[in-house]
Amino acid sequence: MEPWLDANGRFFNPQATLRWLRLKTGAPCCVIDNALANPGGLAEWAKGQRYSQPTYPYPGVVCEVPPITALVADFFAQHIRSGLAGRRTLSSVSRLSMVTMAPHLLAPRQWQCHRDRVEAPPADVVLAASVLYLFHDAELGGTSFYAPRQTPEATDQMILDSQILEADAFSARYGLKPGYMAGSNAYFVRTDWIEALWNRMIFYDGDVFHSGDVGDAQHLSADPARGRLTLNSFFACKRSAQ
Repeated sequence: MEPWLDANGRFFNPQATLRWLRLKTGAPCCVIDNALANPGGLAEWAKGQRYSQPTYPYPGVVCEVPPITALVADFFAQHIRSGLAGRRTLSSVSRLSMVTMAPHLLAPRQWQCHRDRVEAPPADVVLAASVLYLFHDAELGGTSFYAPRQTPEATDQMILDSQILEADAFSARYGLKPGYMAGSNAYFVRTDWIEALWNRMIFYDGDVFHSGDVGDAQHLSADPARGRLTLNSFFACKRSAQ
């Protein structure tokens, strides 16, 4: 039996507590406590996996987990997708992730919140995401959601500049310094915060600005037994008919 399943062969806990929230941006968010049937088994298995730095701007290391993708995608389709305005899943991926980079090493695009996309998706596509917290240390932080203070055009320009400008030039233009985002700044206001609890899983609209609350960066580690270990999943779906 796979190490992330319980003695009855279950990945998700049938006694999990599922509740829907409405973020201040208006977007829905689902919070599931005691999500997995055997979270310790998954965390223990994660210790022996091989992690690498991704090609996309994630400030840490990741490990793709295709066997788990199917389990999460099935749960998403049964219990979550319609609540996020999706009707058919087009693609899904899951990976174990750990934030590890020191704040002074971050690129400008990593100094602020983000959306889970490079460009706006087609109008009939919903981007959804989830994060499962597989750590006990509260100092490693949960997840915050944000709303832009600027116009959409100015916000898009800032995001573009964060991708093309060197750190000194970006800092001079926007007055931001290297480091993980921790609450509101001159460009984004933090609207909501979800606390990280062991075996808590959240599902949300990936097109809403969000960021992990890394907290005290001294707690970061590339050791899955001590680091900010999460299971992150991403879904593209056909949008439900209005």
